[in-house]
Amino acid sequence: MKKPELLAPAGDLERLKTVINYGADAVYMGGESYGLRAKAKNFTLEEMKEGVSYAHKRGVKVYITANIFAHNGDLEGMGEYFKKLEDMGVDGVLVSDPGVFSLVRETAPALPVHISTQANNTNYRTAEFWKSLGAKRIVVARELSVREIKEITSKTDIEVEAFVHGAMCISYSGRCLLSAYFTGRDANKGACTHPCRWKYYITEETRPGEYMPINEDGRGTYIFNSKDLCMIEHIPELVESGIVSFKLEGRIKTAYYGAVVVKAYREAIDDYFRDKALYERKKEYYLEELKKASYRGFTTSFYFGKPDKESQIYINSAYIKNYDFIGVVREYEAESGIALIEQRNKFSVGDKVEFLRAGAENFSLKIDKIVDLEGNERESAPHAQELVKIRVGREVKPMDIMRKEAGGNDI
Repeated sequence: MKKPELLAPAGDLERLKTVINYGADAVYMGGESYGLRAKAKNFTLEEMKEGVSYAHKRGVKVYITANIFAHNGDLEGMGEYFKKLEDMGVDGVLVSDPGVFSLVRETAPALPVHISTQANNTNYRTAEFWKSLGAKRIVVARELSVREIKEITSKTDIEVEAFVHGAMCISYSGRCLLSAYFTGRDANKGACTHPCRWKYYITEETRPGEYMPINEDGRGTYIFNSKDLCMIEHIPELVESGIVSFKLEGRIKTAYYGAVVVKAYREAIDDYFRDKALYERKKEYYLEELKKASYRGFTTSFYFGKPDKESQIYINSAYIKNYDFIGVVREYEAESGIALIEQRNKFSVGDKVEFLRAGAENFSLKIDKIVDLEGNERESAPHAQELVKIRVGREVKPMDIMRKEAGGNDI
């Protein structure tokens, strides 16, 4: 059985390079228009070219999101955009709107088209429909079970991609109306305000102004707030279902988040295909590694039946944050064992830190000295993106990440 593609999000060039470094087979990213993550930094055409070149030199594919539900005004210039993507050599474009699909086929016929989860791909007839029109891949709806996905892959040979990790949207296949209703910002055009994370109370029609909590929490309840999807303990079921691309959510998450999640899934997939018994023994390890990135608790969502109350978080919308991202390795001198670190959050002499290494085992050490670029010893590195040197003593590589235990919650 063929090893599935590990598909990671890239919100900007740093995150693209990071997830590739940590083992992604493919990345998906958005341009400045037509995608569903307006809050992501996203890519200019020049940045996109650089990203595509960087990825292709390393054998990694690049997919571009254009999955808005387009209004008339959105179509202006869209055809020229797709032609530029085709000329750039991107490996696919994600769409959800039939009109946008037809525009891609008309203006950039050599550009492979993937049908976004937003298009409600819930059955094999829909998959066959898109295939008959020339689509290469569908991203199945998040509301499908493993059994339903396996039935789709057994009845059609179109490629099937599925989300396996990350934040969940309360609305069907991510098609939210609440954001536009409450704030005028259309989630289906990339401007979601995430009303599923807000507090809610109930009011009774004849008693206006009398707010009743839905449970006993006096602060209200987060009735739409889902835990994060996590399928790392179910790689065998995902593989056997016929999914060809395991998709990770998180284009607005940090480079650190991308590194942690990609590395964990990279190891889990590779271990499973190398030695199934090894994969089974390491399940708890993979899960503990994922918990070192911010998360809202974990659920398998619809994969093994409809989610129950245990899949929701009713108390708050906070992320659990156990580790801080404190630095990135920029250089390493093997002879001296000294690493040049670009600081991201404060760290100090005496701190116990851990190095997250791409393609290698992580290790921990206690910082015994911090030296700035002028050769002055420092007690700490408090300034964002300051360059300092520390003694590591073991090989690290550029783009390896330094973190330390934090604890507590982070919104």
